[in-house]
Amino acid sequence: MSEPPWRARRQRAGGGHSGPTLRAPGPRPAVTPALRSAPQPQPDPEPEGDSDDSTVLGTLEFTLLFDADNSALHCTAHRAKGLKPPASGSVDTYVKANLLPGTSKASQLRTRTVRGTRGPVWEETLTYHGFTRQDAGRKTLRLCVCEDPRLRRRRRAPPLGELRVPLRKLVPNRARSFDVCLEKRRLTKRPKSLDTARGMSLYEEEEVEAEVAEEERGRILLSLCYSSQQGGLLVGALRCAHLAPMDANGYSDPFVRLFLHPNVGKKSKYKTSVRRKTLNPEFNEEFFYAGPREELAQKTLLVSVWDYDLGTADDFIGGVQLSSRASGEGQQHWSECLGHSDRRLELWHPLDGAPFQLSD
Repeated sequence: MSEPPWRARRQRAGGGHSGPTLRAPGPRPAVTPALRSAPQPQPDPEPEGDSDDSTVLGTLEFTLLFDADNSALHCTAHRAKGLKPPASGSVDTYVKANLLPGTSKASQLRTRTVRGTRGPVWEETLTYHGFTRQDAGRKTLRLCVCEDPRLRRRRRAPPLGELRVPLRKLVPNRARSFDVCLEKRRLTKRPKSLDTARGMSLYEEEEVEAEVAEEERGRILLSLCYSSQQGGLLVGALRCAHLAPMDANGYSDPFVRLFLHPNVGKKSKYKTSVRRKTLNPEFNEEFFYAGPREELAQKTLLVSVWDYDLGTADDFIGGVQLSSRASGEGQQHWSECLGHSDRRLELWHPLDGAPFQLSD
C-alpha cells in the first residue's frame, strides 16, 4: 500500500471546495503548479504560536498553496535556521507534515533528510491530493522538524520543534510564505474509548481528540465519460486519499470494486489491482460499460474501496453510489456525465462507511 494527503506526491520545489466542482480535464496536467509563477508571497513575520521559549528552537521557512482548481494543497519546505538539537554537533533533519484532525499515517508526508547541519535547506514540495474548500475551513497543517535517527543509529527522538497553521487562512490559488518559530511538541492522552489498534498512538494531537472518531473513511477520485463512438460508459478509478487504516501496521492494501446494478447478461463487475501498504493509492485504471445513455441513466454504479487480506475476507473501507436517485455529488456527477457525450468529468467523492443497500 505504499503510494502518498487526500499517493500524496513528494516533489522538489520550483517545478477542496464549498460545493463539488466537476472538471473536464482533457490531458491530465502536471499536478503541482510552479509556485514561482504566483505573485511574490509575503512572509508572515508573526509566529503561529505564543510559546515564550519557542524562539530557542529555531525557525522554519515554508510556502503554502491551495490549488482549488485541482483540489490539492502544496507545502514547500524551504529551510530551517538556528535548530537546537539535544546533543551537540551537527544534525540530520527532515520535515514531517500532517493534516489535523485525522489519523496520522493517512496524511503524513515527509521531505528527504539533509545531513550534517543546523541550517538545512530542503526546497521540496509535499502535495496533498483531494484537498477541498471544506478541508481548508476545518483542518490545520502541522509541520515538525525531526532528527533522522537511522543515519546515526540513534533511538527515535521527539521532534526538534513543530508549528501549526490553520488552513482557513489560505486564499485559494494564492501562494503564501511563512517564516515561523518552532515550538515544543504538544501531546495529549487519547481517550481509551478510541480504537488504538488501527495504527493510532496512545498520545495524539489535540485537535484529533474530539473529532477522530467521526473522521471520514477517505475519498476517491472518479472520472466518467459517455463515449458515443464506443456506445458506452467509461469509468476511471484514478486515486484515493486519506483512507482509513485497516491493518495493524496502520496502513491498508487497498483496491477498488465497481458494480453496475442491475446489468443482467452483461459484464457488470470490475476491480482494480491492489496497492500495497498505502492510505493514498493511485490506480489510474479505466473500465467500460456498454449501453445507451437512456438505459444507463436508470442504473446505479456502486464503487467500493477494500483492504486486501491474504487468506481472510477483505475489509470494507467505504463506498459511494452514483445514480440519478443518489444524493449530492453522486447524483450530480452521474447526471452531468450522461447528459453529455464525449466529456470526461472528474470529481472527488467522500466514502461512506455504511454497506450498500440495494433493491431489485
